[in-house]
Amino acid sequence: MFDLERLNEPAIETQPERVQRMFGSIARRYDLANHLLSCGADFYWRNRAAEIVANWRSNKVVDLATGTGDLALAIAKKLPSAEITGVDFSEEMLAVAHRKGLRKTIVADAMRLPFADSAFDCATVAFGLRNMEDWGAALREMSRVLSVNGHLLVLEFSLPRLSILRTVYRFYLHRCLPLLGSFLTQQKRAYHYLGGSIEEFPSDGAMVRLIEASGFANATAEPLTGGIATIYIAIRKKAV
Repeated sequence: MFDLERLNEPAIETQPERVQRMFGSIARRYDLANHLLSCGADFYWRNRAAEIVANWRSNKVVDLATGTGDLALAIAKKLPSAEITGVDFSEEMLAVAHRKGLRKTIVADAMRLPFADSAFDCATVAFGLRNMEDWGAALREMSRVLSVNGHLLVLEFSLPRLSILRTVYRFYLHRCLPLLGSFLTQQKRAYHYLGGSIEEFPSDGAMVRLIEASGFANATAEPLTGGIATIYIAIRKKAV
């Protein structure tokens, strides 16, 4: 016999569902918050990432966790002949990306991509890997959809290497950022989550090792702005 009270109880959200709802709730003011909270440094970070991708002369690029499309659009400016596909699990974010001019987008979970093996020669993800449920599994899925010797670029927040800068940055992350983010988006919880997720995410050598354990080779790290953000690049290695 069915328990009607239990049927009426709200379903417990999973971690990916919470993240999806959180990003959907801040989509309209996401870009403004990013630009202001990074003091404009995010423009430089994405431009540097786009320069690297342009040097690879990639033809088919998938930008995962594309959000409002900033990295995909930056790459499109430097590689106008490339076919660029933006993927995100937030329809609200992709609606903003469409309005900004990103032509090809797909609503999908980066952990389970709806693409054939070796479908792309470049995969990028900016400030999105950190939010995925299983970082290694997500990287292996990126490896699956890349051709052999295809390129990977990950742009992520990290903790500065210099101890005094790290101390100041942590104070900003946990004390200032939630207040400023709440003022800009009315979503304080999202920016509490941001600080914690940056603390937990592997960086520098730990991230390089994770990438190389997940189907890639020749991984390197390029710290930006004192290590507040880092670009990781690698190539998809041949199957053994």
